[in-house]
Amino acid sequence: MNNIIIETKRLYLRKLHLSDMKELCDIMQDKDVMYAYEHSFSNDEVMQWYIKQQERYENDGVGLLAVILKSKNKLIGQCGLTLQDYKDKKIYEIGYLFNKSYWHNGYAVESATACKEYAFQKLKINEVYSIIRTNNYASQKVAERNGMTIKDEIVKHYYNLDMPHYVYNIKNPLI
Repeated sequence: MNNIIIETKRLYLRKLHLSDMKELCDIMQDKDVMYAYEHSFSNDEVMQWYIKQQERYENDGVGLLAVILKSKNKLIGQCGLTLQDYKDKKIYEIGYLFNKSYWHNGYAVESATACKEYAFQKLKINEVYSIIRTNNYASQKVAERNGMTIKDEIVKHYYNLDMPHYVYNIKNPLI
């Protein structure tokens, strides 16, 4: 359990490792998991995703982290902070993706809440966001359980599609 960045009662979050590729493929190549992206990822796309997280760790000091279920010492998802463009500024977004076998167990809420607390307490970030497709009700519930409310609605262009998204946010009560 080395390299732990965030720990909760049932989970720990650490940087992704190349040895995580099988579990990442299990998640990102499942069309049900990736429905908000409108397609499951190829092996090359999963590798590019992994490389992007490594670049984020290096350049931004944040990125999506491996979510490890302590009881099985198994990677079950990803959750973390990423810098995203929103209007004319960069914002910190909490994002998450979980293996379908582990849905409906509270792991997304537990890890997203821990990421929010990490952002507020350790990184002293003023405000965090989650940008979620308007038809992604499960992720919207996670954001709401994380204390977030809808601030805006935007359209993102991805995979040759216009995708409406809600912009959720919450301000740091400590600042």
